[in-house]
Amino acid sequence: MLEIKNLHASVEGKPILRGVDLTIGDGEVHVLMGPNGSGKSTLSHVLVGNPKYEVTEGTVTFNGKDLLALPPEDRAREGIFLSFQQPVEIPGVTMTNFLRAAVNARRAYRGEDPMKAADFLKLLREKRKLVELDQRFMSRGVNEGFSGGERKRNEIFQMAVLEPSFSILDETDSGLDVDALRIVAEGFNRLRTPKTSAMVITHYQRMLDYLRPDFVHVLVEGRIVRSGNAELGYEIEDKGFDFIKSAEA
Repeated sequence: MLEIKNLHASVEGKPILRGVDLTIGDGEVHVLMGPNGSGKSTLSHVLVGNPKYEVTEGTVTFNGKDLLALPPEDRAREGIFLSFQQPVEIPGVTMTNFLRAAVNARRAYRGEDPMKAADFLKLLREKRKLVELDQRFMSRGVNEGFSGGERKRNEIFQMAVLEPSFSILDETDSGLDVDALRIVAEGFNRLRTPKTSAMVITHYQRMLDYLRPDFVHVLVEGRIVRSGNAELGYEIEDKGFDFIKSAEA
């Protein structure tokens, strides 16, 4: 599904990614861990096309297409979704209108007719149940007045409605209490299929418990320096990142 080769990227002239190589197949969940400032969020923003980040070398292929040649809106329409680390408010734009516009934009990109209102409202009801999001949030501005946990839950709800083929979760677990984390993680797990994949950025072993990832990768100074299964994440929880840095020195 996604193939990244020798990816280099910078922000305001400062190199951040220094040769990332990563392949994610259909149905796979990959967890990305690493110290602060190692480039995890930078990689997610590069993949979705944030213009603040400049790719200076390397290639990214998504389902056979040159991802870096596509504008951000077409990357989303192709099926890439980013759950933000700090979701923002959009006052004046209700959740219902926001999601209906997003769903129909993707349908138009695929040559499909807009979704009928009754079908769309039925879709919202079904997906809200996955993350236990109350109906009252649908008439409010996007994330307006939401708590931190509600914003993160709302991100997974949006993912459920849009049904992306590749999802990026950037520290969706940060700031969540145990119950909220369980709801978010279980909602994500219910959306997993053999044809959908994800890259999950986290600092915490507890996400490994819930998500049961296929692979764990450690990013240090803009490069993936170690890959393994979930046991690697548990080892990091026990020893920190210093043992990996020492091995790479």
